[in-house]
Amino acid sequence: MTKRIGIITSGGDCAGLNATIRAVVHAAKVNHGWDVIGIEGGGHGLLTTPLRYRELDSDFHGINHVLLRLGGTILGTTTKGDPLAYKMKDGKVIDRSQEFIKNYHSLNLDALIITGGDGSFKIMHEIASRGDINIVCIPKTIDNDIGLTEAIGFETAVSVATEALDRLQPTAASHDRVMVLEVMGRDAGHIALNAGIAGGADVILLPEIPFSMESVTKKIKNVMSEGRGFALIVVSEAARLKDGETFMVQYSDGSKRYGGVGNFLVNELDKKMGIDARVIALGHVQRGGQPVAQDRLLAAAFGVRAVELVAQGKFNRMVAWQNREVVDVDLVDAIKTYQQVDLEGTMVRTARGLGICLGD
Repeated sequence: MTKRIGIITSGGDCAGLNATIRAVVHAAKVNHGWDVIGIEGGGHGLLTTPLRYRELDSDFHGINHVLLRLGGTILGTTTKGDPLAYKMKDGKVIDRSQEFIKNYHSLNLDALIITGGDGSFKIMHEIASRGDINIVCIPKTIDNDIGLTEAIGFETAVSVATEALDRLQPTAASHDRVMVLEVMGRDAGHIALNAGIAGGADVILLPEIPFSMESVTKKIKNVMSEGRGFALIVVSEAARLKDGETFMVQYSDGSKRYGGVGNFLVNELDKKMGIDARVIALGHVQRGGQPVAQDRLLAAAFGVRAVELVAQGKFNRMVAWQNREVVDVDLVDAIKTYQQVDLEGTMVRTARGLGICLGD
């Protein structure tokens, strides 16, 4: 019997999502003869009237091979509109999960494949438990903070940040400046740590290790005393001072987001050392652009395995990358395990071994 499966790209975008869609459609359509329905706009596609979705086929209207290289997601996505606590235009927050469930079943879907992070997975796990929805999850996040796996999007984000450091180093050396690169990392500092090591940073500041300006300025002074007139600092947007202070920006709708730690560092370096410093915040540049080879490989392996799980009737699972193999794990185990930087792990030991200041 021909199955109909849906696929949603949920949460923040990242490089490799289109490659994932491509892999899912090929494995489902070509290998099994199934129909694949792309839900548009993340979960919003099942909360609109009319529903927003599109039939996907193995040709993708002639752009199959383009998708492998294309950033973003052709299905669209969103970080807003949690069906369990949906904010209406009048400000009321209501539970729309039953609408989501009803509309899922109205499409006669046998299963739903979700690409997302831990937040999306928690929401979908709860909705699926309420409405007899078969789900398989594919991890994607530039923060690489989902437990038990590596995630699609991380390697590209690290590559972008490393390239930024490669471009900043010559101009820093030319002007005898300190360049501060602020990168994403909501609660985990994997991008900052990996890019900082790869890009030759002198200071790396992470959410997991509260920092002091005394430690930072001491390192910069040591660098300058060795005859080098410039330095590179990489800081995660969620880095915090030893007194616990984080740096947030409040928007007109009342929401707060991380941002501003780079400017803080530049101002403090000027006040304490009189140093000419500049800050560059990469922001969403880390999410965009072509996926690097590793993210394309993960997307391919994850997409194929997700379809295999549907074929086997194994649901409420997340595909994962462990020990150079694609495996699957219980979704509950995945979302309860948050993957911050391991302070005793290889990358932290490597950074310290290279003399990089981590702010403590």
